[in-house]
Amino acid sequence: MNSQTIDIGVNLLHRSFQEDREQVVARAAKVGVSPIIITGTSLRSSLEAARYAGRFPGQLYATAGVHPHDAKSCNDTTLKDLKKLAALPHVVAIGECGLDYNRDFSPREVQKKWFEEQIALASELRMPLFLHEREAHHDFVALLKKHQDQMGKAVVHCFTGNLYELRTYLNMGFYIGITGWICDERRGKHLRELVKFIPLDRLMLETDAPFLTPRDMDVKPTNGRNEPAFLPHVVKAVSNCLGRRPEEVAEATTLTARQFFEI
Repeated sequence: MNSQTIDIGVNLLHRSFQEDREQVVARAAKVGVSPIIITGTSLRSSLEAARYAGRFPGQLYATAGVHPHDAKSCNDTTLKDLKKLAALPHVVAIGECGLDYNRDFSPREVQKKWFEEQIALASELRMPLFLHEREAHHDFVALLKKHQDQMGKAVVHCFTGNLYELRTYLNMGFYIGITGWICDERRGKHLRELVKFIPLDRLMLETDAPFLTPRDMDVKPTNGRNEPAFLPHVVKAVSNCLGRRPEEVAEATTLTARQFFEI
């Protein structure tokens, strides 16, 4: 598959990429995965992501935000600092932000407060939101609905939910990010049906590397690490579910991502 595909979610600053970060980007480009959007998950990682992306204009972009796991580390200057980062031309969304009631690494009230602050920031800056939701659908939707009139575009990244949740997001005008979870015969089976309900102009693809290595790859990486070069595998899985050619899915989801992130 030679089509160009955008990977909308890579944790490229993760320590597992410490030794070979540039080769990872080069390997991805070699199989047509470019540009790549690096996910910011805390103030520090957002800063590092923006710095690193700035070295590869047109090839790397970044998001700036605080993941619910890190909400407890937010303080009075967090929003100001995120706003500064968001002004950089290669920072294309606010996030990863949202709610995570699966791990509860930050107290739920704290998660809600800082999620809402980031929704307001994205609205003020007219920037898209890069969203995370796990086992918190009801509160997540309630907070987003509260701000829907002011909000711009939003993508629910790494969607793994059910049909009711998917329909709710689509009815709210949201975009959906699908990962290699769809390749997991144990946990991701339901996604193979659900992906058929997502219009191609609302669908984007991502690896969420180094996590979520597709389980059904013929040759698995010895270190178990996922990387953006494996995105064509996800494209193939999605195209099989949709009964379309991989090139068509790659092209459509990439166009959607370009328009969404304005890159």
